[in-house]
Amino acid sequence: MSGVLRALVASLALVVLVTGCTLGDPEPAADSPSPSPATTSTAPPPDPGPRPRVGECHALTFRQAVTVAGRTAPVPCRRPHTAQTYFVGRLDLDTKAGHTRRPDSRAAQAQARRACTARLPRHLGRDPRDLRLSMAQAVWFTPSPARAAAGADWFRCDVVVVAAPRVLLRLPRTTKGWSDAPGTAMCATAEPGTRAFRRVTCGSRHAWVAVATVDLPGARLPAEAAIADRMEAPCRDAARARSGDPLDLTWSQESPTAEQWAAGRRYGICWVPA
Repeated sequence: MSGVLRALVASLALVVLVTGCTLGDPEPAADSPSPSPATTSTAPPPDPGPRPRVGECHALTFRQAVTVAGRTAPVPCRRPHTAQTYFVGRLDLDTKAGHTRRPDSRAAQAQARRACTARLPRHLGRDPRDLRLSMAQAVWFTPSPARAAAGADWFRCDVVVVAAPRVLLRLPRTTKGWSDAPGTAMCATAEPGTRAFRRVTCGSRHAWVAVATVDLPGARLPAEAAIADRMEAPCRDAARARSGDPLDLTWSQESPTAEQWAAGRRYGICWVPA
């Protein structure tokens, strides 16, 4: 799922590598044994199931959106839906050693994550840095292991918008070029770091607004003090740009957690009161 969704799943319940889901995609039944040695029959080939298509819409729950294995059945885009497929790729399941990896393996999921997160800004017509401050996120799905054994090798990239904790926003009929999506900006119910803090879209009731991000260098998560020092000036400048009184500034700095850092969020977020 995208950098921030992984961060959201990590903090809400941002994560995106959990158990398999096969809603709308039943597993192929096992072949029946021959009735007797004297009877011969040709077993049908294993069924890899249908391949997803770009433009399909899905009425996903939040739980389904953070489930990586399986294929949900599409719904007509004129009907209520919470996800839309914007890319379908082919998984590289063959290893250099000549083995076949599972579609839910770490390597296969990393391939899907990189492809889906890289293509989302282009699909929405958004700058990648600006998209950090949006609740629009990439999620991805791969075949179940049984389908993969039958020949399915796809991965599917969907866009979703997390409207509130464990709630997905209803999407328009098409999300391509959805650069000015109203109400998808990132806001919060309370100051970051407090118990009442919950990420929501700015179309919902909120008290704080995310206004800027600050890149954090290095392969390892920096110490909290180092992150605070690096974010101090950019967050102060972002607060000053939104304040009517340059002498009365309030802002808050949100650092990534270790789990969010591991999921790919290598930046902090600057917040100001709404």
